[in-house]
Amino acid sequence: MVEKIAGQSASLAQEQVELLAQLFPSCVVEVPVNEAQSSEATATTTPTTTTAAASQHQLQPQSPPAQPQFKRHIDLNKLALLLGQKQELPQAHAFEGFGFVWAGKRAAIAEANQVIDKTLRPCLEESVDFAHTHHLYLEGDNLDALKLLLRGYSGAVKMIYIDPPYNTGSDFVYNDSFAQSQAEYEHLAGISDEQGQRFVLNRNSDARFHSKWCSMIQPRLMLARQLLTPDGLIFISIDDHEMHRLRCICDEVFGENNFIACFPRVTKKSGKSTDAVANNHDYVLLYAKSDQAQLSRQEQDTADFKLSDEYVATRGYYHLKQTLDYNSLGYNASLDYPIEIAGQVFYPGSDPALYAKRQAGQHAQRDWAWRWSKALVDFGLEHGFVVVKNQRIYTKTYERASIVGTGTAANPYRVEYKQRLRTPTTLDYTDNAYSNDNAKKGLKALVADNSGIFEYSKPCSLVQSLVNLGTTPHSGDIVLDFFSGSATTAEAVLRANAADGGNRKFVLVQLPERCEAKSAAAQAGFTNICEIGKERIRKVIADLKNNAPKQCTGGG
Repeated sequence: MVEKIAGQSASLAQEQVELLAQLFPSCVVEVPVNEAQSSEATATTTPTTTTAAASQHQLQPQSPPAQPQFKRHIDLNKLALLLGQKQELPQAHAFEGFGFVWAGKRAAIAEANQVIDKTLRPCLEESVDFAHTHHLYLEGDNLDALKLLLRGYSGAVKMIYIDPPYNTGSDFVYNDSFAQSQAEYEHLAGISDEQGQRFVLNRNSDARFHSKWCSMIQPRLMLARQLLTPDGLIFISIDDHEMHRLRCICDEVFGENNFIACFPRVTKKSGKSTDAVANNHDYVLLYAKSDQAQLSRQEQDTADFKLSDEYVATRGYYHLKQTLDYNSLGYNASLDYPIEIAGQVFYPGSDPALYAKRQAGQHAQRDWAWRWSKALVDFGLEHGFVVVKNQRIYTKTYERASIVGTGTAANPYRVEYKQRLRTPTTLDYTDNAYSNDNAKKGLKALVADNSGIFEYSKPCSLVQSLVNLGTTPHSGDIVLDFFSGSATTAEAVLRANAADGGNRKFVLVQLPERCEAKSAAAQAGFTNICEIGKERIRKVIADLKNNAPKQCTGGG
């Protein structure tokens, strides 16, 4: 059959728009096409009449007005802002765009492009094996650190995990300088102390409560995207206070089509935070840099694979949990047929009378049928994947073998031998093993935290699981965390390497926030948060040297 040839050539301009959309997803908007606008203009110039015939005609049913058509378009002003251009470009169309705005957004975007005159200073005396390690722990403002990392790490970070302030009304957030110099801004705002810290308590009574948080996170995510590899991933912990606003910002920065999943996580199994409903969970958002990103699937837990047959040497053990027939999906007549095994005939649902009625057309929308086609059943019988038990047909699920299609008519199926892999689900982190209670136990065991130095630290089990999802063991993948806190990410990377012999590297950034004099951390001898993180990393290294099950590569 001859294909119909389009009468128009490909649009080079539209191809360029799509390329720009991949580089700058936040600049993509939808605008009406010119044809719709011109047709509306024509309609308004039609003269009206007052004749009786015209009046009678107007009583006839009118066709609905044509809906305007839209196309993807690049907002040149947004593009200029991202490129650091100050001038306003004239817009060809005035249109209502879809987007998320707040007071100070333009200044926040511009801040990501501001050049800084700073550098990184090595600290040999506090390092562990400085000459050979590939890990980095940076003390300082994370916005400055992200800009400095662009010099050597642009497009090189495979995975980012951050746990930013949740903006609960009692959190500190960074107050970035937009219009003035950093020193001028901090002096006028009165927020810097004797150590030069520039973060303030963001009260929910403040007029710009949400805007301040959005302005803090936006430029950091923009810079983070530049650091990711083309197949990179970013995981972000957040709760209901800013969840929906963070989704809007991430959709803009990374592109809505690069959203992968939102994982709910249990924070505590018991207790309540309000009198209305106990809030016992938060979330982990997952976005990709592009459609090249792939999650690393882990081997499936096969502890319940306990049955064996003549194929055990090559296929491993198997289990029988699925019958071949089912009645939970839409009825399909092609999957409703008799199967003969060893002289015995089987029907879906095990009732010949009901089978006869279905064949006569008397079936429900959801009714009995087989899960496999007849060709697949014949192949499964021939190769030992089908068995009869208690007068029902079951299919075997092996540890290391499955049936796959070949796409050829002569031999449509084959047996594939490989370890069964588990597909992640959005409910993976609802187990108490990933709760804050577990985090407290881990810190207590590691740094003798008997008094609650970190009340809201994420558990190493959570971050290590995310590291396993977002990286591969032996590719030298870099994991970045620029809200390091107690350095959970460092421990997660080191323990992941110890578990599988990997060579992942971490880069952590943390502002040296002072520990309040009466806090548990200060009572334990820590002057700022960075001291806690560095001590934790040293403890983990020492622990792994003594107890690591596998050789840990990738630095000290």
